[in-house]
Amino acid sequence: MISPSPADPLNRRILAEAEDRIAGFYENPIGKIASCCGMPEHEVRERLLVMMRGGTIREIRQVLSSDARGASCLVAWRLPDDVLDAAFDWLVRNDSATGHIAIREPELMNVPSAAYRLWTTLSLPSHDADLSAYCHELAKHIGAVHFVCLPTVGMFRLSVGHIRRAQAAPGALEEREPEMRRPRAVQLTDSEKRVLSHLADPLEERELMDLRSPWCSRAQELGMTLEEYCATAKALAEEGTVRRFAVILDHTAAEVQTAAGTGAAALLMWHVPEGREEDAGRTCAQHICMTHCYWRRGTQSLGGAQIMGMVHAQDRAGVLAHKAAIDARLAQRGISLLGTQVMHTVRARVRSSLDIHKVGR
Repeated sequence: MISPSPADPLNRRILAEAEDRIAGFYENPIGKIASCCGMPEHEVRERLLVMMRGGTIREIRQVLSSDARGASCLVAWRLPDDVLDAAFDWLVRNDSATGHIAIREPELMNVPSAAYRLWTTLSLPSHDADLSAYCHELAKHIGAVHFVCLPTVGMFRLSVGHIRRAQAAPGALEEREPEMRRPRAVQLTDSEKRVLSHLADPLEERELMDLRSPWCSRAQELGMTLEEYCATAKALAEEGTVRRFAVILDHTAAEVQTAAGTGAAALLMWHVPEGREEDAGRTCAQHICMTHCYWRRGTQSLGGAQIMGMVHAQDRAGVLAHKAAIDARLAQRGISLLGTQVMHTVRARVRSSLDIHKVGR
């Protein structure tokens, strides 16, 4: 019997490739994963199905660039401690525009971010949407006394890969520094919008088990041939709107955290001299441990930190060891630190992509 656990060696082999290394678009993404893993395609398919049913995998889907979704930002919320959990629960139940939701606590209480315990991502379907106005309305519902919208200036990493990153030693680096990518408004044809809207939905079991391609039924639904559907998706991948095919681990589930080494997570923040933001972001993001890394603006209420990123480890000591290694490498590269902060995650929920606004729907 196949185990759904990420501790199973063959499951780990699949996840190490499938979480974040299948870049672009493939007509048969399961075959691509099998090729990368050196495993039979039918076994990869069966194991993915078992992990989906067992709760190890939250969803399997094509990941789109945030540019394709409209306006987005990170939001830091200041609320009384006694309403934090109620606010968290309300957002989970009621707000489809809120994606990641986390309650965090500071490593040190005297840092500016200590007052901001609730953190969320916000994504609205129009590039012209007023994110601040939307947050003002949310604040009334959740009892927030203040919030800070943190739009992206540059993106260095958003690739998850919990299984392989959990094994990285502090200071371990990717072979190359990442390039910084700036947000851009994506202009799409009606045909491209239709394909993207359906492409982002998680695979259903019947689609996963389709031996030809998981996209067959979606092409048919849109009145397109599979060849037309895949050609459109491949073109969008080549210009960066379609990013990768991903098997997304439910890394916030307790049983998965233990087996996958994601028992602790923290938002790390660095305040660096003006003009060194891109250098600092590239330096931080080259560390294998980092799953996300952004240059953000609007952080005056948070001590001016411009570089923000997420690190996962087995425990908090592991998180702090990774941060110490990153700090040391920044110093080696002559990037002085005007301040740093660590916000440990104590409760988190990642909403399914089905619940979040879709392009063109």
